[in-house]
Formats: sequence, C-alpha cells, structure tokens
Amino acid sequence: MQRNSTFLWLLVAFLLLLPTSLGRVLLDVAGGLMLVSLLIPLLLTGLGWIGWKVLQSKMITCQVCGSNLVSNTLSCPVCGAKISNDLGQDSSNSAPASSATIDVKAEDVGLNE
Repeated sequence: MQRNSTFLWLLVAFLLLLPTSLGRVLLDVAGGLMLVSLLIPLLLTGLGWIGWKVLQSKMITCQVCGSNLVSNTLSCPVCGAKISNDLGQDSSNSAPASSATIDVKAEDVGLNE
C-alpha cells in the first residue's frame, strides 16, 4: 500500500513540474484553493464587524438603571422602567442647545514692560 501512495505523490509532483495543460490546471486549482482559504476568514471578519455595528446601532441605554436594551422594547427588563419612543431620550430632561453652549469672547491683553 505504501508503494501506491508514493507513486501517486511522484505522479502529482511530475504533473506540477511538467509544463503541460494538466500541470497548469492543477497549479491554478491549488492557487485558487489557497486564495479562497485566505479570503474566507477576511470575509467572515468583515461580515461580523458589519453585524456588530448594526447591532450597536439598535441598542439603547435605560435612563434609570443604565442597562443596554434593544431599541424596540417597551420597558426595561432589568428595572421595569418605561422606555420612551425616542430611543431612550427623555424629552422632559433635555435642555435647548443655546443654554448648553459656552460663549467665549477674545480680549487683547497688553504686556506691561
């Protein structure tokens, strides 16, 4: 049995080294399989990253207990607080942007020598 497997490996090596169409096809298939085996992990990593970002965009934080929730829940499963429809933002606590901004005025400071 060992003799047949050795003969098979020698035949494959001979076909790879021999510049024939069958040797070229075997090299192309081997190269394609190598390329696919390298690209599949990269593709799966990219799809996983996209899925993670989609999941993150659908998550909200409970304003009462701070736990992370899926955005289509009506109440927090941890503390039971009611979740508002505007992605967890309570509109009664929000302040207008004009009261949250800081006005900065530039002044010239003279150097006394």
